[in-house]
Amino acid sequence: MNDTPGWTSPGSAPSDGHDGSGVPRPASPGDANGSAQWSKEQPPAGQWQPPTAPGAAAPPQAPARAQSGGGWNAPPPYGHWGPPPAAKPGVVPLRPMTLGDILDGAATTMRRYWQTVLAISLGVAVVAQLADILSIRFLASEPVPLDPDATPAEALAQSVDSLKSALVQSGPSYIIMIGAGALCSALLTVVMSRAALGRPITLGEAWRDARPRLLQLLGITFLVIALSVAIMLVGVLPGLLLGGSAGDGLAFVGGFCAFVAVVWLTIALSLAPPALMLERQGVVKAMKRSMKLVQGSWWRVFGITLLTNVMVAVFSMLVAVPFLVLATLASGSGLDAFMDGSVAETGWPFLIVVGIGGVITSALTYPLTSGVTVLLYIDQRIRREALDLELARAAGLPGYGG
Repeated sequence: MNDTPGWTSPGSAPSDGHDGSGVPRPASPGDANGSAQWSKEQPPAGQWQPPTAPGAAAPPQAPARAQSGGGWNAPPPYGHWGPPPAAKPGVVPLRPMTLGDILDGAATTMRRYWQTVLAISLGVAVVAQLADILSIRFLASEPVPLDPDATPAEALAQSVDSLKSALVQSGPSYIIMIGAGALCSALLTVVMSRAALGRPITLGEAWRDARPRLLQLLGITFLVIALSVAIMLVGVLPGLLLGGSAGDGLAFVGGFCAFVAVVWLTIALSLAPPALMLERQGVVKAMKRSMKLVQGSWWRVFGITLLTNVMVAVFSMLVAVPFLVLATLASGSGLDAFMDGSVAETGWPFLIVVGIGGVITSALTYPLTSGVTVLLYIDQRIRREALDLELARAAGLPGYGG
């Protein structure tokens, strides 16, 4: 195996009598001068057949050509050349996957194992939305006013006060939502790993497999968030301290560079959760493993991840807008209040209706995002390490060993 992107065929290293592919290379017959000679014993005309794989059925006889002395069989019809279809014991084919394979595999898992998937995603979504509703209802406060004419030191102090207010209001909710998301990701990773082999799994089995790694998965999640926040602070802090127009420009440039670095780091570490869950590695080793798998394929992983998030965002918006309208009406405000944004967002009717919409959105989007991440991990290992052979063997497919 090697770490270069692309399909990797297993084989031994080159040795005596072997070429670079690991396949034995017979010596060429020759005369004393080294020129090749045909053997005197040749197969009868019209009886040559290409070799078949061990255990495979012999191909059907094709009609022989009519020319005199022609012993070769006719070639297969147009369009029949090419490799045989990949094995598919579960929701995805065991070969390097396309974008369509990944999205279809995630959707097929949701449809085929809907009872387990819905129990996981719905339970996590309810807990997360309850935490969000309670934090808004009881911890909401007036936003800290910002003085546009403040000195750099005063502007920095105002920013710190605003950050403290936001953390007090949304901090507990975010922590619970992050923990719920990590739990959902862990359970759905186990479900996806079984779905790739075509094996059903219950909620209890998923919990037993995921429970030993939950704390480590939380560690990875919070570590990535902390690194992202630290990078953004390093990027914008010099501009905030400088102040004025020059400070604003420096903060913008630094913030943009920091944002690019955060995006790169997020994609590079995006496969750490499935590596942690499925390879039973530690936090640091799982993060290094993710960076190694993404290396050389960063743009591909980024594109598929970005497309998935765009699809989730569009779907969330389509679901959220009708519930926002219903919540506005349920709170006693008219549509004019909805249009100008003056709805009282801390009332129970408004929060409950919006929370129902959030539960529906999260219950349907959690499995998609988690499934795409796990299938990206499987795809990268297939491309680099021929994981398809191990999966086929684990699925019990004939011809792949015990």
